[in-house]
Amino acid sequence: MPSAHALGAHLCPNHSDLTTFRVWAPLAQQVDVVLSATQEVFPLSATDAGYFTGAIEAPAGTRYRYRIDGGEAFPDPASRFQPEGPHGPSEVMDPFSFRWTDAEWPGISRHGQVLYEMHVGTFTPEGTYAAAQKLLPVLRELGITAIELMPVNEFDGRFGWGYDGVNLFSPSRWYGRPDELRAFINQAHALGLAVILDVVYNHLGPSGNYLSKFSPYYFTEKYATEWGDAINFDGEESQPVREFFAQNAAYWIREFHVDGFRLDATQSIHDAGPRHILIDIVEAARSAAGGRCIWVTAENEPQDSRLVRPVDKGGCGIDALWNDDLHHSFKVAATGMAEAYFSQTRGTPQELISGTRWGYLYQGQHYAWQNQRRGRPALDLPANAFISFLQNHDQIANSARGQRLHALTTPGRMRALTALLLLSPATPLLFQGQEFAASSPFLYFAGHEGELASKVRAGRAEFLRQFPGLAAGDETQLLSDPSSESTFLRSKLLHEERTINAHVFAMHKELLRLRREDPVFSSQDASRLHGAVLGAEAFALRFMGHEGDDRLLLVNLGPALSLAVMPEPLLAPPEQAQWEQFWSSEDPRWGGNGRCDFPANAPWTLPAHSLVGLTAQKGAED
Repeated sequence: MPSAHALGAHLCPNHSDLTTFRVWAPLAQQVDVVLSATQEVFPLSATDAGYFTGAIEAPAGTRYRYRIDGGEAFPDPASRFQPEGPHGPSEVMDPFSFRWTDAEWPGISRHGQVLYEMHVGTFTPEGTYAAAQKLLPVLRELGITAIELMPVNEFDGRFGWGYDGVNLFSPSRWYGRPDELRAFINQAHALGLAVILDVVYNHLGPSGNYLSKFSPYYFTEKYATEWGDAINFDGEESQPVREFFAQNAAYWIREFHVDGFRLDATQSIHDAGPRHILIDIVEAARSAAGGRCIWVTAENEPQDSRLVRPVDKGGCGIDALWNDDLHHSFKVAATGMAEAYFSQTRGTPQELISGTRWGYLYQGQHYAWQNQRRGRPALDLPANAFISFLQNHDQIANSARGQRLHALTTPGRMRALTALLLLSPATPLLFQGQEFAASSPFLYFAGHEGELASKVRAGRAEFLRQFPGLAAGDETQLLSDPSSESTFLRSKLLHEERTINAHVFAMHKELLRLRREDPVFSSQDASRLHGAVLGAEAFALRFMGHEGDDRLLLVNLGPALSLAVMPEPLLAPPEQAQWEQFWSSEDPRWGGNGRCDFPANAPWTLPAHSLVGLTAQKGAED
């Protein structure tokens, strides 16, 4: 049950028609609840610290607004549902009418996870929670353990990514009612799948954001963000603002049973106070989970590894960080496109070895693209403190055509890099459709209108001019209009391609089975991983098992390479053993051109654009 200090509208226990309202409006003299159906007005009582509260007859389903000092009425800042969108009235919800069946669900740990990033609006033709729920068994079959939902809170416009949300407590009406989101999560738990939610605590969207109508203290000009006004977490009257966001995190855990969060762009969550707001948010979420384990991850562009350190060690207690460095190296290795922010990686074998072993490639070195140092030391962090990916929503859409990686590289390189991702120690993330080589792009779309739509188009074009082709003036031929519904519809998955590209799905499924069942790969122990460069585009990764139970991955992203001379000890099998092939990206089952042998008493040849996995077989030494 919500506490007496919970913001928003809450049905009173044992009185289904009575609702308590609580809102922060520190400069107001009077705040009233205005019921939409009858236009009845009910005054709330002022309490301490600028809060107004009161209980009135308003059963679940009642629509209302708050009127401030007899003027205009606005939606509840902590609205649980906006059935008519962010500009319309809020609706009183009964979160406890849903019948959960996940009482035995233990939650999610840092170890052993495989993430699947999902945008509800484009995951299915219908673009709803209910439609996505029907496909959960397919994700479970694939080997996914956790679904990462892109932001689902209410936003303005018919479609959008969700990162310009304005009602942080309200699931978007476009995807279904709140109980349909609960049903999605409940079914996921029944199948053994966790659900974590991407949340945006660094800014709010440009349309439908009414927080400033209630208090001028929600935002600050002290800091700047790329997307709008910064949140006031450390200035005047910031404590109620901090409580608002901490309550939001606890709300999603408590009332929707989500298993954690991906915190968007934490570098733009500014707080120079003695206790960073991220600590409050993480601790509020863990407290709301009770005995259930949750998992909190974060995006942090400057790669501040302190975020994943314990609070008593100067950190924020977050579990894992997105690894953009390794993504950039993956993409350059796959495509050769070392432009703009990709210019600081070369996709070399040593980069891929170092990123697989150590996480971030930049841990405090000079970073020429920004002309400053990048990252902080992270050599001591475990592999599961990093999330690795070949693709995600940002990196696909941050291109001219929103093309997926398989459309920009060779099939062989794509198979090899997929295997490297899924067998490496860090936590892997797949973007929706990646598992069957979806042909649909993922474009930037935001269903704004008028002047705002024009500004979004201009901003998008300006961002992408860092890439030479667009800087040359070709953007009008390449960029899709973010406000056009066709841009949104083109980004929807075509699930029949799972059958058409069954070999791609089968390869992902087999690799995830190996990751899950092989004790060497499932350990996620990067401390037992060693690498060696074998050629200009080739390298070896040796996973040291126990008692000689080793695994060797041979990766060649270039032309076929003959190892006629092999002065590299990592290629030697353990004592009284020899290497036996257990997986090859060139297996015809995955669309390859045929496996090749790695004899004990002859030179090896690494096929072009391939990854081969070898395991040590005891008792086979010549």
